[in-house]
Amino acid sequence: MKKELLELRSVMAKHGIDCYIVPSGDYHGSEYLNDYFKTRAYVSGFTGSAGTLVVTKNEAKLWTDGRYFIQAAAQLDGSGIDLMKMFQEDVPTVDEYLDALFDSWSAGDGASTAGAVSSADGVAGASCVCGADVGRVLGFDGMVLDNARGAKYKETADKHGVSINCELDLVGEIWTDRPELKGAKIWKFPLSSAGVDYEAKIDEVRKLMAEAGVTHHFIAGLMENAWLYNLRGSDVDYTPVFFSYTLISPNNVELFLLPGGYEKNLIPDGVTVRDYFDVIDALKELPTEAKLLMDPRSTSYAFFAAVPEGVEVVEAFSPVTRLKAIKNPVEIESTINAHVKDGVAMVNFIYWLKKQMAAVGSAASASGDTDYAASSHVDSALTEISASDYLESMRKAQNGFIDLSFDTISGYARNGAIIHYKATPETDKLLEPHGFLLVDSGGQYIDGTTDITRTIALGALTKKMIESYTTVLRGHIALATARFPDGTTGAELDEITREPLKASGIDYNHGTGHGIGHVLCVHEGPNSISALGGKDQPIIPGMITSNEPGVYFEDEFGIRIESEILCEVADSTAMRGDANVSDCDADATYYNFRTITYCPLEPTAIDVSMLADEELAFINGYHAEVFETLSPYLNAEVREWLAKECADLKR
Repeated sequence: MKKELLELRSVMAKHGIDCYIVPSGDYHGSEYLNDYFKTRAYVSGFTGSAGTLVVTKNEAKLWTDGRYFIQAAAQLDGSGIDLMKMFQEDVPTVDEYLDALFDSWSAGDGASTAGAVSSADGVAGASCVCGADVGRVLGFDGMVLDNARGAKYKETADKHGVSINCELDLVGEIWTDRPELKGAKIWKFPLSSAGVDYEAKIDEVRKLMAEAGVTHHFIAGLMENAWLYNLRGSDVDYTPVFFSYTLISPNNVELFLLPGGYEKNLIPDGVTVRDYFDVIDALKELPTEAKLLMDPRSTSYAFFAAVPEGVEVVEAFSPVTRLKAIKNPVEIESTINAHVKDGVAMVNFIYWLKKQMAAVGSAASASGDTDYAASSHVDSALTEISASDYLESMRKAQNGFIDLSFDTISGYARNGAIIHYKATPETDKLLEPHGFLLVDSGGQYIDGTTDITRTIALGALTKKMIESYTTVLRGHIALATARFPDGTTGAELDEITREPLKASGIDYNHGTGHGIGHVLCVHEGPNSISALGGKDQPIIPGMITSNEPGVYFEDEFGIRIESEILCEVADSTAMRGDANVSDCDADATYYNFRTITYCPLEPTAIDVSMLADEELAFINGYHAEVFETLSPYLNAEVREWLAKECADLKR
């Protein structure tokens, strides 16, 4: 059992907490976290980006989704923490688990076994202690739990007479060497990439606030703040944002920043800078006649608790969220430039990788020795990590490179079946000249953010590998070529993508696509192509989303094919029957996608006999575009190789 779990239980008893929740998050609803906020990983040992840990005196359970089932099972082994596989049959949700837990408490004596409720100092002055003075107590840090979930937990607790204390950062009490929370340098994002200046953006935000009938708007999301001011930073790994809050009122804009990370000349005129930790006080100072807009998905529970009684709170997406998701023409042109650079990096990497693997295979064949780790085969054996490092070096060689957009997933053979695998020195597999290497990677450039997955054949493939790859590719093509009417949601598009896979008896345990920020987080909303997250948001022109179906065979191999797709207005000459969602309506507006990722697919893994004519035409057309786009930036040797990779496939 992990000592950190035992230490957490000890401080739970000290503060009178019977059940404590440790979510994945920070003060801003971010996906990728500064090291200061990695509390769930610290206690549990599970390092995936999504998960919720629930700890009681006798139990500890961690919920995560299908991307992390294999990883979490390995990392939780021996920890004393049970893995709860989300969305699987007979696995309760966190809410259902809490409901049953609290019900069992009600059936008992109702008294806390942990001790009396502490009069905690609180977090940043928020008031988050509610319920009876005695009895069972549910605890969590209200600064890192979003309001939507916090409100649900409170509803469940109230139902059973359980008290809540959300003023305690209990992990902070046991994490003695916790990293410091401090602001890094903030820098100006160029208008040549942003396309619209701050003044125009704030005018549009105030216009949308007026339409929503609100007087004030509190923005906690880091991506929203960075986009609004045309500023960027480095407070979060892989995401060029900075710790900040914004409070917009009829006559003022207040920006809350950590000290030391900015220069005054970066701040737009008319913006008042306040200390980052004054934000709770600012909310408490709101006039009672205010009507305040807050996004419950990115705004923590503690901030809602700080709003004075009498102030009307409107819970809705921030208008900034939608504005930044619909890319303007300059952002679109700029991000396409970034994808060309990224394509050059990817092609140079794949060429190098295949050349190395061919040399290994030839040497082994000549010697009759299949011990591919033998030093006589290559100067230095290639592994998942060394391949990933080489790809990073190819990206760094591109003009305007800032950082990776996330930790590269480089999974060979069975490791490719771990959806969000991260190679470590303990798991780093030697690459051999056969099978698949799945590489999911991306970059942050001054002109855009990229996210691409290619499943690369390192040599001979099995029939199962080829058939599976071709089936996944058919799903990828189904989405890439979809023509759909205005109002179509991401959930409907998700169904289209899965149809070819389900017809072959396979599927994948993750969404099909996510929105992609513009030199912001590689994952952004509100656009999502998935059964759950895509239900309420139509996909509309200007949105850039990923297209990434896959299939994963545990202990064998994994396949994922991902490109970014830009939603555009379809050609008005579309005829009835062209749409993949429904029959065409002559009076409707139709949209389609443009693939803006430039990198060849894996021709040796494609069984042409499984393809319809239009699918084969898509592949050949896409490959022709890839070669035309990238060839001017490649040396003669790589260009010659790419021409062969992109040659038309024949029946």
